[in-house]
Amino acid sequence: MPKETDKHQKTSEPELENGMVRGLQNRHVQLIAIAGTIGTGLFLGSGHSIALTGPSIIIVYLLTGLFMFWMMRAMGEMLYYDPDQHTFINFITKYIGKGWGYFAGWSYWVSVIFLGMAEITAVAKYVQYWFPSWPSWIIQIVFLLILSSVNLIAVRVFGEAEFWFAMIKIIAILALIATAVFMLLTGFKTSQGPVSLTNISHHFEMFPKGWVRFIMSFQMVFFAYQAIEFVGITVSETQNPRKVLPKAIQEIPMRIVIFYVGALLAIMTIFPWRGLPEDTSPFVMVFKLAGIKWAAALINFVVLTSAASALNSTLYSTGRHLYQIANEAPNKFMTGLKIGTLSKTGVPSRAIIFSAIVIAISAFINVLPGVKDAFALITASSSGVYIAIYVLTMFAHLKYRRSKDFMPDGYLMPHYKILNPITTAFMIFVFITLFLQDSTYIGAIGATIWIVVFGIYSLYKFRNDK
Repeated sequence: MPKETDKHQKTSEPELENGMVRGLQNRHVQLIAIAGTIGTGLFLGSGHSIALTGPSIIIVYLLTGLFMFWMMRAMGEMLYYDPDQHTFINFITKYIGKGWGYFAGWSYWVSVIFLGMAEITAVAKYVQYWFPSWPSWIIQIVFLLILSSVNLIAVRVFGEAEFWFAMIKIIAILALIATAVFMLLTGFKTSQGPVSLTNISHHFEMFPKGWVRFIMSFQMVFFAYQAIEFVGITVSETQNPRKVLPKAIQEIPMRIVIFYVGALLAIMTIFPWRGLPEDTSPFVMVFKLAGIKWAAALINFVVLTSAASALNSTLYSTGRHLYQIANEAPNKFMTGLKIGTLSKTGVPSRAIIFSAIVIAISAFINVLPGVKDAFALITASSSGVYIAIYVLTMFAHLKYRRSKDFMPDGYLMPHYKILNPITTAFMIFVFITLFLQDSTYIGAIGATIWIVVFGIYSLYKFRNDK
């Protein structure tokens, strides 16, 4: 791979075969792994998710989390075999073919770019909570410059920033759970009645608003877990990836139970779920009941750091994926910009800068009439494309298991002959549920068009490659 000529003079930290630096520590990856399972939607949208299908939403979170864990076991097995890979897309290229690898590489980069655009838009909204007169586009550009700088300095600086971003989210959720336990043990009464577990169990119904709404909730919960694979991307830049990776993945179920199920149980213990407003953050309501008058500002700060964390991770991920594409399927444009080179600190700086510039476009989209709706459509479509990439990852894992590369003493996915196809079928099921809701229907059609058209183009482009 092409690299800048003076790169090897830069640091005493160990390098990967591809020249990147192993600058992340175990504590960075463990916190990143936790943060990857906690989305902003938990703080803002949990009221809506509970209202959709009642207490049975917990079953949806547990089932979806289980399938995501199995996907991570498949991905983790391949990353354990070859920890020098800085993205899981490489395995799709290696075991399914260059055409599908090209499709997955560009599709993933584009999808994550649009996620980044959505997050930077959210960042501006959260900052304007305190400073409503500040122009949105200026806030977005400033945050983008700050987080780009964090990514460009060195991977350990990125890791440190993510560590503290994750810590804020974790503390907020644990505080919510602790508040609920305190209220429960002291017989606390709210305006809605006493805090009690009977708020969950009383008149429990599996499908209180119909089975269709229960099915629809899977796609919403699925995207709450989106980007859970990010921990697999960071592991290659740790000093002992084969030690760090299994621990980070193995603890995913426990994190789901604590942070998602724990938070939802806490909320529904305090409020009878049928009276829970959909348009207000349950976190805000709980902390206000605990006597924190500035609860709304507190949660706004938490979701601001959560969105900033997602944007920080987006720059990290898109930079490494674009760097990979530039080296595996180069073109004149990327070669001219030297996208496939590393900085003196072992960071794909040009790929990060280019990704940041593309994300910055969103700062100006919302002020253009007619373009805003198209942007929303494309963003919705990118979420569906994400599922296709997960499915390709599961196919790649099956191929790996049957290849001569298979490492029998590695970090193996258990019962893969059964769990791999079941997990793949679940991904397809979630994609189908996108067609059931008005808010996701158009995006699902857009995703289908992208998968078919770009998939055919990618396969045709590499039709002569074995």
